[in-house]
Amino acid sequence: MTRRIPIFMTLSLVALAALTAAGCGGGAGSTATSPTASASAGPSEIVRVQSSGLGKMLVDAQGRTLYLFKADSRGVSACDGACAAAWPPLLAHGSAGVASGLDMSLVSTIHRPGGARQLTYNGHPLYLFAEDRNPGDINGEGVDAFGAPWYAVSPAGNQISTPPSGSGASTGFPGGTGY
Repeated sequence: MTRRIPIFMTLSLVALAALTAAGCGGGAGSTATSPTASASAGPSEIVRVQSSGLGKMLVDAQGRTLYLFKADSRGVSACDGACAAAWPPLLAHGSAGVASGLDMSLVSTIHRPGGARQLTYNGHPLYLFAEDRNPGDINGEGVDAFGAPWYAVSPAGNQISTPPSGSGASTGFPGGTGY
């Protein structure tokens, strides 16, 4: 099941993007690279697994849900501008690492315009969702925005499309679901 972002939310996100345009870029022309590990210092644990109403999913070091975008092609981000303001890319700063239970061979990075490196897992560029306010929030699951749906990522590196357990899952949007 996918949900659509109401027009007022999209307009708000576009305004937010205008204010933060210098901070995020992306789009065609991104290239994949392997993460680098430092021999003197171990890699930062950027991605780990957490249990949720969706089952086991990938989260960042702060416990925030990581998403994939169905409009992306393998190793290339289709999310920039207003999209990247609403769905900030997970950027790699230094070496990239994963917690036990995840496959380091599935981790890579792509270059975004401006030189930033975005982390990928199983070829999917990884994103956060601006409406996830607390660790473990899954407000972006199944949202259809910026041309395609967004899904939380499983430890295997695939989309999770199971509805959250329970009937009252929060969408994080004003006025409830609004769809």
